[in-house]
Amino acid sequence: MSKTTQAEPGTGTEAPDGGPKPRSVRVVLLALMIAMLLAMLDNMIIGTAMPTIVGELGGLEHLSWVVTAYTLATAASTPIWGKIGDMYGRKGSFLTSIVIFLIGSVLSGMAQNMGQLIGFRAIQGLGAGGLMVGVMAIIGDLIPPRERGKYQGMMAGVMALAMIGGPLIGGTITDHWGWRWSFYINLPLGVVALAMVTAVLHLPKKKTKGKIDYLGAALLTLAITSTVLVTTWGGTEYAWGSAEIIGLIVVGVVSIAAFLFVETRAAEPVMPLHIFRSRNFTLMSVIGFLTGFAMFGGVLYLPLFQQSVQGASATNSGLLLLPMLLSMMVVSLIAGRVTTSSGKYKMFPIAGGGLMVVGLFLLSQMDTGTSRLMSGVFMAVLGAGLGFLMQITMLVAQNSVEMKDMGVASSSATLFRTLGGSFGVALMGSLFTSQVTRTMTDRLGPEAAAKSGSAQLDAAHLAQLKPVVREAYQHAVAAGTHSAFLLGACIAVIGFAAAWFVKEVPLRGAGPAAGGSKDGGADNGGADNGAAAAAAQASVAH
Repeated sequence: MSKTTQAEPGTGTEAPDGGPKPRSVRVVLLALMIAMLLAMLDNMIIGTAMPTIVGELGGLEHLSWVVTAYTLATAASTPIWGKIGDMYGRKGSFLTSIVIFLIGSVLSGMAQNMGQLIGFRAIQGLGAGGLMVGVMAIIGDLIPPRERGKYQGMMAGVMALAMIGGPLIGGTITDHWGWRWSFYINLPLGVVALAMVTAVLHLPKKKTKGKIDYLGAALLTLAITSTVLVTTWGGTEYAWGSAEIIGLIVVGVVSIAAFLFVETRAAEPVMPLHIFRSRNFTLMSVIGFLTGFAMFGGVLYLPLFQQSVQGASATNSGLLLLPMLLSMMVVSLIAGRVTTSSGKYKMFPIAGGGLMVVGLFLLSQMDTGTSRLMSGVFMAVLGAGLGFLMQITMLVAQNSVEMKDMGVASSSATLFRTLGGSFGVALMGSLFTSQVTRTMTDRLGPEAAAKSGSAQLDAAHLAQLKPVVREAYQHAVAAGTHSAFLLGACIAVIGFAAAWFVKEVPLRGAGPAAGGSKDGGADNGGADNGAAAAAAQASVAH
């Protein structure tokens, strides 16, 4: 089993209460946000470059694997990176993940065919899994939960920057420098992140006698891979009732059962099951899953609706999400400030869950007559709901476990959100596609609908259609959007209901609430004041 982590001696950067100085924390957070931007910006940039990549490398039939390989590697490696950080030290594992991500970026930019690109994107995904977990776990080590709300705006801002700027940057780079620079652009950002993290981040050194749970890691990887492939291929590559999908479901169920059995007997389980004994942690995992479900579905289908139905330009697709992203960023910042000042947070999952249901329902009511202003208002409602949930779910999850489990708690919360996004895109996508096909058939007849194309018409193709066909397609997209977001609203009700069962446990760290806490802030009673002090003693040099 792991020994208790010992903090390094102070380096003169501690605040009077023993925690790191705010200015020092901001220096480290800047480096962490650059690393976080790497992982988030990459997919947004690559999305706009994909048509050019396919035009040069060919392999259109394997296009989806460029994204799937990255997603699979990221999801499968996420829990493993978290456990490695807990056992052998956060800083070393984080720097390693950055290096792997940059190696994958360089190799992807040098790819000569689609097969190579898919393989190199998987390497990128391995690094990306460690980037996101590393950022969240290091923040959990450096900043007590009570104080963490002050910095939520930075994380929400990075997310908004990636989603808005990614497509614009990707288009500009592809048009002027070529698609390979969509990968090479990661190098300067990565080098800066490496240098800053190496220079300014100092965390407690880890000493452990345990071994990595290789069998558990393999079974978890198999379970995640099967799940992601089911959600990616189901209803698109293969029918939901096909032998391939049924086989993947069986493999997933068996591997999950075997994983749970192995984890109860492993000395150092890759995902300790005792963290789920905390009611708050389990609830945050559920809510995080549903948040990912709603967010990724919205990011995918809102631009499609505005481009196809409202005639917006695809070039500015990132700007189309501005109402949702700005609302999410502002609300996240406000929620963080209130949490820091009051120590209260239960109201935010409830408010976020309710607004997410309302926002998704309003978006499901959009049709061909909905103005951009009205759809922007609907998006802002959804963004406000996500803003209440995005960082609070991670904060409460981390506050619900012992400090020694900070990495696996962060990775598990990240994994559930990632899987939620995968399920959301798959289920909403399947419903959207079937509804578009059905509406096109009803309006044009089966033969005309087949000749006019599928649910994947791009803007150029759409402009070439006859007016009657174009109108039918716009109605079909509106109908598909209605079905997809209505499903999202129904699923979000579960998250709203779960939020009411969250237990208001005092947050560890500075403030009156923390000082009066007898259990150190963890609702499972495991995180005591000594563990909180160890986190506060983690120092950063500036």
